[in-house]
Parts: sequence; C-alpha cells; structure tokens
Amino acid sequence: MRTLTLTLGLLLAGCASAQGEPMAVSPPPPAQTSEAATPPAPLQYLYGSAEAAIAVRATYARIADYAASRITQRPQDSVILTAEASMDAPRFEPCGDKPYAAVFDADETLIWNLGSMRWFAERGIGFDPKIWDEWERTGAGKAVAMPGSVELVNALRAAGITVIANTNRSAANAKGSEDTLRAAGLGEFRHGETLFLRGDDAGGSSKDLRRATIASRYCVIIMAGDQLGDFSQQFNERSLPAASRMKLATGPAASALWDNGWFLFPNPVYGPWESLGWDDTFTTGSKWEPN
Repeated sequence: MRTLTLTLGLLLAGCASAQGEPMAVSPPPPAQTSEAATPPAPLQYLYGSAEAAIAVRATYARIADYAASRITQRPQDSVILTAEASMDAPRFEPCGDKPYAAVFDADETLIWNLGSMRWFAERGIGFDPKIWDEWERTGAGKAVAMPGSVELVNALRAAGITVIANTNRSAANAKGSEDTLRAAGLGEFRHGETLFLRGDDAGGSSKDLRRATIASRYCVIIMAGDQLGDFSQQFNERSLPAASRMKLATGPAASALWDNGWFLFPNPVYGPWESLGWDDTFTTGSKWEPN
C-alpha cells in the first residue's frame, strides 16, 4: 500500500506525450491522405497532446489511490458482474480467499500503438485486419506504454496485486502481444495466466467469458479500459439504441462503479460511438443558425 501511495506523485508528475494503437474490434475513422500536412485531429489529441497525457496520468493516479484504499479491508465481492447479472440488478463474482488482481484492456489502456496507427493515417486508410494481424505479430518496440502505466503496473505488483491484460488481440498472435507489452516496459504477461485474448473461448470479441475465467481465479478489485465493452458486454448489444446505451452507462448502478472499481480512459480515435447520428450526438433543442 505504501508503494501505491507513493506512486500517486509519480503518476501526476511528468507529462510525456506519445501516440498509440486501435483495438481490432472497432476500426478507427478514415484517416487523411498521405499528402495531409498533419495527422487527423483525434490522433493528434490522443497520441500527441499534453492534454491527453495529463488526463491519462490522472486516471492512473485515481487507480493507484483506489487500490491503496481497497486492499486495507478485504472486499466480499470483485468488480466483475456475474453471468446472470444486469446493470439494473448488478451482482458480482465473490472474492472468497482468492488473490487480488487488476484487469486492464491493452490497446489505449496500457499501450498506445504508434506504428500501426501512423501507418494507417499516413496512407489515408481505415482499419485493415490483415495489416493489424501483422502488427500484433511484429509490432513489439513500436508501441509505447501510456503515460503513467509503467509506474502504476509496477506499484500494483509491488502491493501484491496481479496485473492481467484482457484484450481483443488474437490468441493466434499471443507471443507478439507478450513481446509488445514487455518491450513497452510493462513486464511479463503470459497467455492463459495474465494475458487473455480473443479466441481463448467461444465468446469472440465479447470479454464476458474471459472475465468469468479471471474471476474464478482472482478477487478482481479493478477493471480499466477505453470502451464500455471492457466492463460488460451488456453495453455492446447491437439492438441497444444510443439513448438507451447512454442511460445504461450513466444510470445509478453503473455510476456507482465509475472511478470506484471501474476506470475509463479517454479514446476519441475509435469506438462504438462512431455510428452516432446528428440527433444522437446533439441534444434536443440544441440546433442553432445565425441570422
């Protein structure tokens, strides 16, 4: 706990900027052509701005603070929902005497994958699954740890909390993802132990089954990601209208979890919200025209 407390200062101290990667589940928006003078604005913000670096470090600092306080008294339940639970009636996997763990998404949560995103943007193309597959296999050293992630991961491990990555990178490329995380300075992640990947079970891109597997082994006190699907697949149901998804994510049950076991990182580059229309994005009555 002492290590975690000291880490708060480290996380909030520096503001190195960097750039990063997309998840294979949801493609980034179309990028500008190679003739463009600058990268697309969302990439500029997330991967290159001091503003994003500050926001990311602040999220890591909140995680460190929460972990330090959480392990002072053993919780009865983890922060992973049971299979039958809903956000309207949340129930959580019991902790018992299982060891502590913190579960993170990888892309835009632990690492920013500079190489692939720059390649896509410079060529003005959207997401290409073949290129992404090669990136998963060979991108080690071209992805960077997000600002504050190395300090936070080291502090959690020092406090006896196992750090686990649950990502939609492919299980077929497990070694490449292990190498990528290690090369970014985040230490060792082992497939099937502390690294869970798409293809590990029948859940496909849904992480619910992988979360259940992790919860059967650990008392998960922290979950962190950049998409709502990193917390529950309920947020990603295709039939869920945008207004209903907003209500589900900001309702009483979910609101009680944000920054209280569930931690969300900023990512304006890609996500389920890319399909939102004008009326989904702008509230009723907001339309204005100059005279």
